[in-house]
Amino acid sequence: MKKAVLLITLFAIISSCSSIRVSSDFNEDINFTEFKTYAFSKSGIDKVEINDIDKKRILRAIDIELYNKGYRKSSIEPDFLINFFTKTNKKIDYYPSNNYYGYAVPYGGMGHYASSWYLNSFSYNEGVLFIDIIDRNKNELVWQGIGKGYIYNDKPDNKNEKIKLMVNKILLQFPPEY
Repeated sequence: MKKAVLLITLFAIISSCSSIRVSSDFNEDINFTEFKTYAFSKSGIDKVEINDIDKKRILRAIDIELYNKGYRKSSIEPDFLINFFTKTNKKIDYYPSNNYYGYAVPYGGMGHYASSWYLNSFSYNEGVLFIDIIDRNKNELVWQGIGKGYIYNDKPDNKNEKIKLMVNKILLQFPPEY
């Protein structure tokens, strides 16, 4: 029984950590409807400290999302530039646990039972993906989307899907509606 409760609690914690949380911020003075074309900021993306495979996954996911929104990639004077960067945060979650012990006396006798509560912890890494939209003409940040989610080693197909999902959720907030 104790192991079942512990497993259910652990599963709930892991499940809650795996959800992606997103937020965004933007410059309210920018008319985002004027943006039609984009390019990636090569100098910025070259500085991203992740492996080239994941970098390509993120670039491809951004391309797909922007294409689906009607934006077109352009190497000749794009309206906006895209940069992204990543960060990892070490997180620790605490959850209560019960240490239940005791004995029973056969044939209806009274036994002794005791219980004690204590906190367990579960540590994990939280990955953060920042996607920046930069007005090319003004050379200033005009929109930033941030996605946070649980990181763990996974099969390449699963990793690819998780990156697509995170990029999708972040870019759902672009362009801003106001």
